[in-house]
Amino acid sequence: MIKTYVFLIGAIFFEVAGTMLLPVTKNFTKLFPTVALAIFYLSAFYLLTFVVNKLPLSIVYATWSGLGIFTIAILGYIFYKQALSWQAILGMFLIVAGVTLVNIYSGRIV
Repeated sequence: MIKTYVFLIGAIFFEVAGTMLLPVTKNFTKLFPTVALAIFYLSAFYLLTFVVNKLPLSIVYATWSGLGIFTIAILGYIFYKQALSWQAILGMFLIVAGVTLVNIYSGRIV
């Protein structure tokens, strides 16, 4: 099970790396960033194929998208100087709390 979560974290990392390259590609006119973006996205989906065999798709997608949104927002603030309001920060922490709850209680049926 730990290997599954390592793959999921890897998929999140590659998806975030690819998304962070989107502005750098200049509408896909810059070759190297565009190729790197494609490799990162393909790697993310490749790793996800292993994860969805072990965890429910809804849990995988909630975790992947939620933690991806949180990480991209933080990195966008750091690297691209994008503003984050306190409401956005609160919302992102709620996303992380939701992802945590979903993963903790995903094995239990109510």
